[in-house]
Amino acid sequence: MADGSQENKPKVVKTDAEWKAQLSPLQYNVARKAGTERAFSDNGHDRKEKGTYRCICCQTPLYHSDAKYNSGTGWPSFFAPIDKDAVAFREDRGLFSVRTEVICSTCHAHLGHVFEDGPRPTGLRFCMNGAAMQFEKEEE
Repeated sequence: MADGSQENKPKVVKTDAEWKAQLSPLQYNVARKAGTERAFSDNGHDRKEKGTYRCICCQTPLYHSDAKYNSGTGWPSFFAPIDKDAVAFREDRGLFSVRTEVICSTCHAHLGHVFEDGPRPTGLRFCMNGAAMQFEKEEE
């Protein structure tokens, strides 16, 4: 489906207790337990500033604002990662469907899912959880 690496062993490994100490309860649930935040609950979906979205767990650069667009879903959406190796993919078999989960290639944090209904140039919609990312504004 999308360019990017397949899941390998994480380069950043911490215990569950270490992740819980580092992250807020919402961030932990989303990034470490593959949860999903409520749509429109994070201000990242309508952020307009230029900058980089980093993994909340390990600070790996994941997406740049140049690839962000308003998908109308209430979650931050991008048409491509900042680098094809920044994210990895794994199959997510739910009760009623099979989706492609997007994870941080460095620490395997759950970021969201990718769908094939995005805009040009890739046709992909990386539908991310804002709680799984930290925004770093560009210097002007």
